[in-house]
Amino acid sequence: MAAHNRFKVVVVTGLPGVGKSTVMKGSIEQVRQEGIQYQVVNYGDVMLNVAKERKLVEHRDGLRKLPAKVQRDVQRMAGKSIAIMAETNPIIVDTHSVIKTPEGFLPGLPKWVLDELQPNVIVLIEADPEEIARRRAKDQTRFRDAESLESIQEHIVASRAAAMAYAALCGATVKIIKNNDGKIDEAIQQMLMALR
Repeated sequence: MAAHNRFKVVVVTGLPGVGKSTVMKGSIEQVRQEGIQYQVVNYGDVMLNVAKERKLVEHRDGLRKLPAKVQRDVQRMAGKSIAIMAETNPIIVDTHSVIKTPEGFLPGLPKWVLDELQPNVIVLIEADPEEIARRRAKDQTRFRDAESLESIQEHIVASRAAAMAYAALCGATVKIIKNNDGKIDEAIQQMLMALR
């Protein structure tokens, strides 16, 4: 699909605890006041819908148990589904730059997904490792494995490297937004630049 037939596609990533949802919510509310109506799409949810339609799984946990070849096909089909949505609305794709697995980091946006999505901007929302660890510890709604500051920093570095590789493959720009404690308004203003 040619990019001129679509609205803007912004991919937003961030480690758990960076405040991605808060930054997105604040910036989306502001651009709505300017008349720009972004549709927020969670990539994992779209993958689940594709897999359910094909009768491959009944719930999200089933996705990771699918054979790798089938998972790649579901990823690609989800990307295609989101690209179709971008024909009628600007889209924010909420996803992960990389997924940390016991075997190592898994790309969250492999080439076959980028080919379908054709994002304009890839946004990485970040915070300092100490802030991330502190925010995670306060979040009683999630049950996360403990992670060292060194491991969090490694995850940040891997996410940045992956984002630049994705940009090289699809021609998107990469915007890094720091969401440090007490500076949410600055992070929202940075996000607005990516959305406008």
